[in-house]
Amino acid sequence: MSFSHSTIEKNSGLMIVLIILVVAVGGLVEIVPLYFQKSTTEPVAGLKPYTPVQLVGRDIYVREGCYNCHSQMIRPFRAETERYGHYSVAGEFVYDHPFQWGSKRTGPDLHRVGGKYSDDWHRTHLNNPRDLVPESNMPGYPWLAKTAAPSDDIESKMRALRSVGVPYADAEIAGARKQLAGKTEQDALIAYLQVLGTALRIAR
Repeated sequence: MSFSHSTIEKNSGLMIVLIILVVAVGGLVEIVPLYFQKSTTEPVAGLKPYTPVQLVGRDIYVREGCYNCHSQMIRPFRAETERYGHYSVAGEFVYDHPFQWGSKRTGPDLHRVGGKYSDDWHRTHLNNPRDLVPESNMPGYPWLAKTAAPSDDIESKMRALRSVGVPYADAEIAGARKQLAGKTEQDALIAYLQVLGTALRIAR
């Protein structure tokens, strides 16, 4: 069979196979080298895995769809770094599975929000954002303060994360439920927000 341009254009099956092949090769060429670069595979200095409370908070962040409006990726441009701080680097997210980078910003980027506001500020903001930001279109999440943080599957989550490289010790996993005792979903979400972007700040 001739592989001329006209032959490929007339044979849709062949064209689909060749497109898939080209995209697969191109993707491998771009992605595979990243697995061998230290900047993308090694954590930044001072990075620690999420505590059980922060880990549950991250799950609540994902469950409530916070990532639909808030990016966790600060791009390396002047306008970005002046507004949000140091740009995001891969080493900050090596323990995130999956990471929460994204380009959608209905609300501000949250990557460097850790430590920027007090816990009480976050509580007020989560209960009714317009109490602090009158022009906000973010809905309130008052039920988080009344719902106990789930702990029944925290050990299995931590063991699963350990299997993909997150360095949780047996003692940390065994004591996970105790750390979540008496915590609400709001407490967990705030704990997660308060750690975002702090590792690079400490390293610098």
